[in-house]
Amino acid sequence: MFRGTGNNLTKKTIILFLLLFLVFLVINSKIPWKLVYPIHYQEEIILNAKEYNVDPYLILSIIQVETRFQPDKVSKKGAMGLMQLMPNTAAWIIEEGKFPEKFLQQTFEPSVNIELGTWYLSKLLSKYNHNLVMVIAAYNAGPGNVDKWIQDGIWDGSYEQVQNVPIGETRHYVQRVVHYFEQYQWIYEDHF
Repeated sequence: MFRGTGNNLTKKTIILFLLLFLVFLVINSKIPWKLVYPIHYQEEIILNAKEYNVDPYLILSIIQVETRFQPDKVSKKGAMGLMQLMPNTAAWIIEEGKFPEKFLQQTFEPSVNIELGTWYLSKLLSKYNHNLVMVIAAYNAGPGNVDKWIQDGIWDGSYEQVQNVPIGETRHYVQRVVHYFEQYQWIYEDHF
């Protein structure tokens, strides 16, 4: 009645071990992660990252969090396109950056949206001395809010103190963008 039980147990143990080993390989392989963290509009991202001296992983992370690469997305507040530019912000970028006026009507076009959003990130990077956490917060909540939080001593601009950001949406946004930034860097290291 008990003959062969040892063999079955050994076979099951070996199969379980092999399955666990395969799961370990898949988790530690970058190939399946590339499906979860895709790169779309690579040409536009690389071109604008170089043009405006912005880390392409930052651009990717913002697009991933904002729209998951859906170019026609409009937020409840009216933000448009891949990088979710508010109409007033897009108009300011176009004027300040001396872009063609027609860009305002082309905000949903991926190449235009990525260029305008990347130009804006470049300005924020300059303003905040390349502090990515402050840049990400300002991209979401606006530089006026970030400046006020810093001046009032509410937040010190660090990731370690992001819980002090008084707008919950912005706190969560910063955490998500930083997470995607780190994941994109790990998955696609040496890609750009």
